[in-house]
Amino acid sequence: MTAAPFDRVSWPRRTARLGIRPATGEDLQAVFEIRTLPEVGRWMPERPTSYAAFVVRTGELGLLPRTLVMELDGVVIGDLYLRVSEAWSQVDTADWAGEEAEIGWCLSPAHQGQGYVTEAARELVRICFADLAVRRITAAAFADNGPSLRIMERLGMRQESYNVRDSLHRDLGWIDGVGYALLADEWREPPGFGPVASATQ
Repeated sequence: MTAAPFDRVSWPRRTARLGIRPATGEDLQAVFEIRTLPEVGRWMPERPTSYAAFVVRTGELGLLPRTLVMELDGVVIGDLYLRVSEAWSQVDTADWAGEEAEIGWCLSPAHQGQGYVTEAARELVRICFADLAVRRITAAAFADNGPSLRIMERLGMRQESYNVRDSLHRDLGWIDGVGYALLADEWREPPGFGPVASATQ
């Protein structure tokens, strides 16, 4: 399984302030405009040269089925990444391996510093463990991307790896990378946190 199984979850989801739903082709312009802002693009894996190139690359990499958008009052302010796959296992234990999820996030600078990503990412973690029943989630970032590392820690994730100069940054050269993870049996949902509405409410 290489794409997020969005059909196994009821949409849209709502947190206290945000709506979260699978991205559509109509959302790509808003996502492009956020991701190409200098302060955002600094940490993105790719920096598209045009909207047309961004659309083509999104299709080539199969990213749309792995992308959720965050909406504030009906306006897209960022996106979330969710890729669910089978965990690695020895061949004779494959039936018991279960699924794991890789997650990520991106937010408009105009909305940073207000807890929106943490709020949305907590719901994404809840979706992974409570709705999709994955056994483990992971996230990775450049070690210099302090805001993302703080979000991972707020989610209760622990640092599992610190890799020295393993990541080639377009402006900074070879820099350190980090990996965080959280197991289902380690997850503790914050008291009082949870979706306030779904597609069926």
